[in-house]
Formats: sequence, C-alpha cells, structure tokens
Amino acid sequence: MIARALRWLMLLQLLAVLGVAWLLLQAGVRPGALALLLALAALLLVRALIVGRNFWHSRRFGCAPAPHGLTAAGAARLFFGEVGANLRTSSWGMLRPRLSPVAEATPGALPVLLVHGYVCNRGFWAPLSRRLAQAGIVHGAVDLEPVNAGIDDFVPLVAQAVDALLAQTGARQVIIVAHSMGGLVARAFLRRHGLRQVARVITLGTPHHGTALANLAVGRNARQMSRPGGKPNGWLAQLDADETPQLRALFTSIWSHHDNIVAPQASSHLPGATNIALGGVGHVALAADPRVLQQVLSEITIVSEVGTAAFAHQYG
Repeated sequence: MIARALRWLMLLQLLAVLGVAWLLLQAGVRPGALALLLALAALLLVRALIVGRNFWHSRRFGCAPAPHGLTAAGAARLFFGEVGANLRTSSWGMLRPRLSPVAEATPGALPVLLVHGYVCNRGFWAPLSRRLAQAGIVHGAVDLEPVNAGIDDFVPLVAQAVDALLAQTGARQVIIVAHSMGGLVARAFLRRHGLRQVARVITLGTPHHGTALANLAVGRNARQMSRPGGKPNGWLAQLDADETPQLRALFTSIWSHHDNIVAPQASSHLPGATNIALGGVGHVALAADPRVLQQVLSEITIVSEVGTAAFAHQYG
C-alpha cells in the first residue's frame, strides 16, 4: 500500500518537474537541459524545506544540551544528512520494499525482526538489511498496515512475523529492532504476548513518551503518540503503567539529541532500559548512520552469544 502510494507520488513529482521545466522554457530559459535541471532543483528545495520545517518544529519543543551543541558545519551535516536519508528512503528504498538475502547464516546468531515506523514499509530498512545479510544474520520485517490503524492493531502482524522467524530458523527467541513508532508496537506486542519469545528490543528514535509533532499528524496511531498539553497521550501513559522492570530491562533505546521528529528529544529516553544518546543525527538518518548500525550489530552479537544460556536459565 505504501509502495503503491509512493509510486503515484513519484509520478506526480515527475510531472511537476516536467511542468516547471516547460514553463521555464516558455520563459526563455535555454538550453532545455538547464530548464530541466532548475526544475529538479526546485523539487529538491521543496523536499528540503519540508525537512527544515520539521527541524523548526522540533526545536520549539526540545533543545540539545551543551555537550551536544553543533557547530555550523555540524548543523549542515545534520540537515543535509537527514534530507539525503529522506530522499533515499522515500524515493528508492520504500518504492521497492525488499530485504537483502542471507547467503549463509551465522551459527548461533539469533534472528532479527525489523519493525518500521509511521507511514513506512519494510523498504525503510535497506541499509540495515544489507549489514545484517553481510553478517549472516537471518532477518525478517513487517509492513504495518493499514497505516492509520491503532498501534495495538499492529500487534498480530508482529506476532505472526515472530512465529515465522522462529519456525524458519529453529531459534527460541528473536531480537526486535524497531524505528520510531515501531518501538511502541514492540512494547505493545510484549504487553500482550509476554517476554518468552524476545531476547532483546533495540529501538531507534522511538517517542517512548510521545512527540509533539504527532499532534500535527493523522491516524489513530498518531493520536496515541501525541502529547496533548505537553504530556503523553493516555494510551502511552497506560503502556508505561503496564510494564515491569523485567520488561524494560530488555530494551536498548538509541536516540539523538537532534531528532527532528521526536520532540522533546528526551522522549526517547526509556527509564529502566539501556539508553544510548547520540548527537548530530536526524530521525530518518538514525537507521542508516554508521555509528548506529555498528551499535545495533554489536548488540545483536552480544545478545546472541548469551541468549541461549539466558533462555535456559530463565525458562528452563
């Protein structure tokens, strides 16, 4: 569904570029290649302005502490890195939602389930999927649809994907890696199904306590992630109340002080979890940043090494 919508959007953008190029030709811009280049630049400028608007909104509700302040060059890398990540994801990765195949599985490595965020699909995970495939880690993904459903409505999709990975690999547990809203879906899954099938949950830029930008979005899931009056939505508050210290200890939350979607950015800090805060990385770019990918792979390796013993000790 998302891929189809994005293909239509890409077609509309192509028609818009051709239309602007034609207008420029009528205005006397020559040669035609220059008119086309200027029209394409105008489209990229619009896409950049959308990202810039999100940064502006996020700065209204959160500010990075002094150690994570950016120089002008750092701010430019942050902005253009996020623009590039958005373009790669929406204009390529999610148009062809597929994962990289694993040629030979690494013995003992736990399988990984990838859970994307708001209005995305499995194609969002292309950079991490390549790294997982290179490491011989079997992985799967879900497509959270319909896109406007409630977060709890996505739980059966996660349950089916977990069962499928366990059946495929013969493993007893999976590791969940989730981006943004996907981390809340993972928490909702654990609330309903318990901890037995999951060895670790790694969240990237998840608004664990909501985000003010969700107040501007549509869908039941957006309302559940919102912060009316500057406080987490009632659904989030109930999710917090339902969780135990044992559950929270399963989590690693990786987040950025310069996230342009999660606001305030410290909403990604999850009490009781292992929290890793970075600077200079945007929301979408978190899933492709080399530091983040290396941290995720390290977590997967460590959890896989101790997972069998821990499972036997806890469940017998």
